Amino acid sequence: MSRNPNHKRGLYLGTVPERAAVKHGAALLTLDHDLDVLPEAGRRLTVAEVAAFAADLANRLAAAGVRAGAHVVVHKRANFDAWLLATATARLGAIPVMLSPALPAPTVAALLRRLRGPHRPHLLVDGPKLAELAGLPLDELTSSVIGVAGTGRGVPSLARLAGSPPVPPEFRGLDEPAMITHTSGTTGVPKLVVHTPRTMRARLRPQLALLALTRRRETVAVSVPFVHSRLFAAMALVLRKGMPAVLMAHHDPESAAKTFLRNRPGLVEALPNSFLAWEGLAADPREPLASVKYFSSTFDALHPRTVRRLLDASRRRAPRFFQIYGQSEVGPAAGRPYFRRDTRGMDGRCVGFPLPGSARIRVVPRNGRKVSAANPGFIEVRWDGIARTYHGEQDRYDENVHDGWWRTGDVGYRTRAGCLHMLDRETDTIPGVGSSLEIEDTVLDRLEELVELVVVQGPDAEPVPVLCTRGDEPLVPARWRAATADYPQLGAPVHLPLAELPRTATLKTRRVELSRLLHDRL
Repeated sequence: MSRNPNHKRGLYLGTVPERAAVKHGAALLTLDHDLDVLPEAGRRLTVAEVAAFAADLANRLAAAGVRAGAHVVVHKRANFDAWLLATATARLGAIPVMLSPALPAPTVAALLRRLRGPHRPHLLVDGPKLAELAGLPLDELTSSVIGVAGTGRGVPSLARLAGSPPVPPEFRGLDEPAMITHTSGTTGVPKLVVHTPRTMRARLRPQLALLALTRRRETVAVSVPFVHSRLFAAMALVLRKGMPAVLMAHHDPESAAKTFLRNRPGLVEALPNSFLAWEGLAADPREPLASVKYFSSTFDALHPRTVRRLLDASRRRAPRFFQIYGQSEVGPAAGRPYFRRDTRGMDGRCVGFPLPGSARIRVVPRNGRKVSAANPGFIEVRWDGIARTYHGEQDRYDENVHDGWWRTGDVGYRTRAGCLHMLDRETDTIPGVGSSLEIEDTVLDRLEELVELVVVQGPDAEPVPVLCTRGDEPLVPARWRAATADYPQLGAPVHLPLAELPRTATLKTRRVELSRLLHDRL
């Protein structure tokens, strides 16, 4: 492998598996699905095999015309091979651009146009996604379309390039673009977030400190989108430590239960809404969560009810839930562990303290008055893990920078002890409501039959609760009135099937879109 003098200061995705294989080549990665790009690989892979697969795919991409500095868009169905393809792309010194399979074709087109510069991007796509993009002028938007699986005739296929000549890895500068992911797009077309070797390496520091708390090598189950920056950090940590890992593409409760029963993980990382969906596993007589010592989520704060049920489902001594606060642009910034004893009076808005080796955090006034729980301010962070820019939208990036501090878009306050409380997204605040999220936490705790509750602004600027129930069963009006007696400002509830909630790729509710739907409906 070519030497890189900067590897200790930067995270170079293209050589992550190869470096890990030197010490932990026999460590196992287990999948709950087959790889689309390498269907013959099976579902149990050693780290040494993963390193070889990444190098092989890099050779094939080079033969397909991918060169250092090029943008390579990965857009295919949810599968761990998205990580492999990104790693292979990075190995060539090219820049992987990870687009969620949940993005609609018009949004994909907008992002492809944004990527056009001196050279158009390459597009790695599978058959189903290519069919969805059939109406787009791909010849104009891309320099080439390369088939991953099932794309049919007329599209160059990686499968046909097996055995391509080996190509050595190329390394970009510490502060040059190394990977692009996108924001959740809750308010419109997502922004393209540019990560560098330096920023990605910085994000590992606080999580290495958390991993140090694990006294033995636990099996790690990971259930996050394969195109999210968090997956790349998690894989770098897992491979570096040689921890057995389970990569999950199927997140429904029954599939998750079977995966947990087969593999008995000691640590589970998942999206908040996946954990919410898995609450029912706590009562499953098979006890699929019994082996879990550590639960972790780095996306949004979880509802206290969810944390309590998950911890109660563990049969391990002193299990804990790590609540991490961050965002795509920032990485992990604050967090705290919860034990069983903490969950009875848990404040779901408390997202913790600055993590070791992580960001500094401040909360600044929005209106000139002192920041408090009743008058929350802008949450800002500062450290070397903040993404470099928004590709093609430097002005939008600069709007978030204030005296060197990154404004997250969230509002909250800090307690005297320094704990950060995140109350709402700034764009989601509703007049007369202290915190929509706090209301949701409280009412979900009082009504076991609710599987989701979202408070959004209604047609007359009033707070409207949108609720989803288990099995879409009707909610008894008297129970709703009793549970919400503390919140007389709430409008009449709207009952929706969970499947009808507009969501992002990370299962966040698109609150602006939901509010718009209510305007059309009410």
